[in-house]
Amino acid sequence: MEDSAIIDLYWAREEQALVETERKYGSYCWTIAHNILKNREDTEECVNDTYMKAWNAMPPQRPGILSSFLGKITRNLSLDRYKADRAGKRGGGQLPLALEELQSCLPADTGVERILEEAELSRIVDRFLRGLPEKERCIFLRRYWYVDSMLDIAHRYHMAEGSVKSSLHRTREKLRAYLEQEGVTV
Repeated sequence: MEDSAIIDLYWAREEQALVETERKYGSYCWTIAHNILKNREDTEECVNDTYMKAWNAMPPQRPGILSSFLGKITRNLSLDRYKADRAGKRGGGQLPLALEELQSCLPADTGVERILEEAELSRIVDRFLRGLPEKERCIFLRRYWYVDSMLDIAHRYHMAEGSVKSSLHRTREKLRAYLEQEGVTV
């Protein structure tokens, strides 16, 4: 079923929207959540919460790209769950490693005096990513959006794990330089 038809079902408050969403995007949402949470029960709960949040958001929202809309909801819910489950502890898995890797090219947090609003920073990072070669962009997104392990990325792109690490390091350095060029303090 086309995304526009699924969105129309949400707007018509037809429960079939949830069935069609599960059919088309269930494994996509499950993968995003599981890469962050690494727990089947929590993953399933986050995916179900994604469907509920989508149900409550449409209307009034009408997403332009349903997969991105659902992916963002799933990712945010999963990150919230991850943080809540590991409050006060440094958990294992890929998320802490991925965040640690990105630490050197994230803007400094200056509290109330933030240099840029999150929306502007998002636009800057989006412009940076659009300027990357496709494979480099995909590797970066697999690691830092989908939280894939470096080994999984290496298998996906038929690369050595060391090559993935090198690619990510170079891309982080490019991102840091790009952010500084745009006036973002890192």
